[in-house]
Amino acid sequence: MSRPRTVIVGAGFAGYRTARTLSRLARGRAEIVLLNPTDYFLYLPLLPQVAAGVLEPRRVTISLSGTLPQVRLVLGEADRIDLDGRQVHYTGPEGDEGTLSYDRLVLAAGSVNKLLPIPGVAEHAHGFRGLPEALYLRDHVTRQVELAAATDDPGRCAARCTFVVVGAGYTGTEVAAHGQLFTDAQVSRHPLRSGMRPRWMLLDIADRVLPELDERLSRTADTVLRERGVDVRMGTSVKEATRDGVLLTDGEFVRTNTLVWCVGVRPDPLAESLGLPMERGRLLVDPHLQVPGRPEVFACGDAAAVPDLEKPGQYTPMTAQHAWRQGKLCAHNVAASFGDGERRAYRHKDMGFVVDLGGVKAAANPLGVNLSGVAAGAVTRGYHLAAMPGNRVRVAADWLLDAVLPRQAVQLGLVRSWSVPLDTASPELARVPGGSGGEPARQQSGGASATKRPGGGSGEQPSGGEPAKNQPGGEPAKNQPGGEPAKNQPGGEPARSRPGGEPAKSRPGGESAKERPGGEPARSRPAVSPPPGQPPPGPDVAPGPVKRVDHPAEGDS
Repeated sequence: MSRPRTVIVGAGFAGYRTARTLSRLARGRAEIVLLNPTDYFLYLPLLPQVAAGVLEPRRVTISLSGTLPQVRLVLGEADRIDLDGRQVHYTGPEGDEGTLSYDRLVLAAGSVNKLLPIPGVAEHAHGFRGLPEALYLRDHVTRQVELAAATDDPGRCAARCTFVVVGAGYTGTEVAAHGQLFTDAQVSRHPLRSGMRPRWMLLDIADRVLPELDERLSRTADTVLRERGVDVRMGTSVKEATRDGVLLTDGEFVRTNTLVWCVGVRPDPLAESLGLPMERGRLLVDPHLQVPGRPEVFACGDAAAVPDLEKPGQYTPMTAQHAWRQGKLCAHNVAASFGDGERRAYRHKDMGFVVDLGGVKAAANPLGVNLSGVAAGAVTRGYHLAAMPGNRVRVAADWLLDAVLPRQAVQLGLVRSWSVPLDTASPELARVPGGSGGEPARQQSGGASATKRPGGGSGEQPSGGEPAKNQPGGEPAKNQPGGEPAKNQPGGEPARSRPGGEPAKSRPGGESAKERPGGEPARSRPAVSPPPGQPPPGPDVAPGPVKRVDHPAEGDS
């Protein structure tokens, strides 16, 4: 007799906790399959520290296969869910398509960047929802400070060193707080023009920082930000974004090369495409996390609208704290649906909040006790270490090193501006060149199934250059004709990997490329342009596959 199978879609806070708890409860009696685009669980609360150079990227990623040994990991993105046939159709990282049948389905697809109909934002802003976006911001900020230190134009220097963060919630507040410390440390080694220093702006239409938290926490965060020099503007947002800067709602135009979008999140489009009852883009479930009329389907985390039993008539907010606890309960209720135990309703009281403001500063209210300064910083870091399912020693070691050593401010150039568009259904994946179309967009097909139509029709991304992992028949870019070179040389590809190619010195004639008649070094050859529809790299964009317009050298054919 075959074991019953539970398929979990998504490995965020809710999905990861469901898989870990259910594997312990099942003890091998059931098959657990986890479908996720990446092979890691991302601990999002520490992502601002990655962008600020405090933590290395792998510190906030927890290996799924290493920490979930009894769970079968399937890499891919859910394309279509056939509720009547109990099947999940997905696309793998190399374009291969697959199908997973299930006896129980747990939808924990999470959330993506929230968009607002503001002109220019989708084209010029970047979100802060995934690891690629944090890596891009880290490189971008470093580059702007270095270029600003080298320019003689005061206006250009000021624009490069002005960083605008929209959204004063958890993420935006922490990004601005850590960012100001990061750039101040950089200019101590790369002094700017006399009288200039990096300027961080934090905007929000709310009347105070951290509007969702207690006012005392809000005042603590606001005081720390202003003391560091962050330009905090409440009741103000962006009216229009352009290549040269942003027009604010108060009429001021701010010249800047950096716009970080942290206005919040919206549920993953997969949830809405199921064609089931929704609540503001979230799948309606009962207090036991089951979908009414579909007892075999469970949902938790940001994708689910879970009734808040502590506040009748309301739904639990989209926070990691709720997602983590819902994942544990979901596992127990899935096991109960197989006859192992009794199902329970989700009920949770907040134990407090912590906001890391960088350095030794933080704002926290554990068990309702308001803390600030060093005490809050210690509680905040202790909470994160306790909450992380792995990498605790490595994270603590990075914190210790950051306290005694200067940070390494270098550009790795791994993620380009057009690789992390704001409007995407997959913030956890960086787009790569060489795609044949836009990112597949999840959209409703009606009935009891959800589809993701290849080619982008819902505007999830402009056409061209979807991540290779999502391309039908796709391969990593460096293996595609015209793909990104392994060494990041514009247009260059190691000669030995070209069709019929050999290193220059082993070709007949035995000369290097620059010594052959009409030859030219690989780095000056025409390069691959960004995918169609993508903004070309400019002075504020990471080095990438830029189409060269250099005049041929004398003697070139």
